[in-house]
Amino acid sequence: DELALTTTVAALQRDFPDLDCVPLLGDCGDPAVIAHALRLSEPDAVFHAAAYKQVPLLEEQLREAVRNNVLATDTVSSACQNAGVGTFVLISTDKAVDPVNVLGATKRLAEMACQALADRRSTRFVTVRFGNVLDSAGSVVPLFREQIRKGGPVTVTDPEVTRFFMTIPEACQLILQASAIGSHEAVYTLDMGEPVAIRLLAEQMIRLAGKQPGRDIAIVYSGLRPGEKLHETLFHADERYRPTVHPKILQAEARAVSAETIRLAVDRMREATARYDLDALSSLLRAAVPEFAPAPPVHATHATVVAFPARNARRT
Repeated sequence: DELALTTTVAALQRDFPDLDCVPLLGDCGDPAVIAHALRLSEPDAVFHAAAYKQVPLLEEQLREAVRNNVLATDTVSSACQNAGVGTFVLISTDKAVDPVNVLGATKRLAEMACQALADRRSTRFVTVRFGNVLDSAGSVVPLFREQIRKGGPVTVTDPEVTRFFMTIPEACQLILQASAIGSHEAVYTLDMGEPVAIRLLAEQMIRLAGKQPGRDIAIVYSGLRPGEKLHETLFHADERYRPTVHPKILQAEARAVSAETIRLAVDRMREATARYDLDALSSLLRAAVPEFAPAPPVHATHATVVAFPARNARRT
């Protein structure tokens, strides 16, 4: 991402002129790039945030989801272990808990691949899970803001859909603090408070823009998209959670994984990715992540409902 790299370096050099910043343009799934980056910087910690995250898109892009979310993670984490990096932090997602979509399943397998590498004599592998980040790239807030700017309608998938949210600064601070207290194979979940109804978020943003929901700006319910579910969960039934020294960070009891099985699955996925064999990738992903229960397909024949909360009425 040339633009992001350029703007990030410029911001760092402006705000922290004494910082030694070493920019490197490359694909994190390329072993040569990662090895070169680690030689250049010799970092104490690596934060791996690169991933494809758009749920409906990835339902139709399995090969790229596996290549970026699973294989690139394995490349970076293995290189960090080989280079003797002190701490490797995987930025994961609440969608990895009981996954129903390709995003969740690939991120869960990325967690398992890191766990399979864990060795108390070498790099600490830490996973941090959290939900949606307000105003981040691809979040619903910029979309709503643009829809409101254009006069609407604001599109919400379902009147009942909820998501967990936190701000960008809060997420970054908690990730850093979780990595500081992390032990080997640690899986942390950030306490994100109560889930937020997307409908209420849309209504509040309309009001903050000086408009009235339903009177000035309509809200259109378009139906859940492929791979989406009404409510996310932060916790897995088989992972016992305990508090940490930080009140907003919980540590999960990592479920046991077979390092040999995960290694074999990743190797086979590399082969299937090279062949662009989607059938093999689908079978391998389901076998490697047994809790992956794909959501039933969404049919495009649903009615579109326009809600007018101000008058408490709907029309089709």
